[in-house]
Amino acid sequence: MKLLILIIIGLISGFVGFALGRIGDKYLGYMSFMHHWIYGLILIVFGIIYFNTYTGIFLLSFGIGHFLSDLDDFLNFRIWGADVPHEWKFWSVK
Repeated sequence: MKLLILIIIGLISGFVGFALGRIGDKYLGYMSFMHHWIYGLILIVFGIIYFNTYTGIFLLSFGIGHFLSDLDDFLNFRIWGADVPHEWKFWSVK
């Protein structure tokens, strides 16, 4: 039962992290600020540190989802600045 709870927490928090990242990309991408893959990476690190708790699983999954939502900026190593204008699609990373 505990494994099922961990899987459900992981899937839901990963999707929420991805969704918030994609929505933030659409509505806040014009702002010149740090790209949100950095925040996802920070959450992944804290999730690994606290992995043996429910909070750690949540942080890890949320961070992975948030990181993946901005994967294109990570692959091109964009750290600061506004996003390049592009056609927005929820499930794509650009």
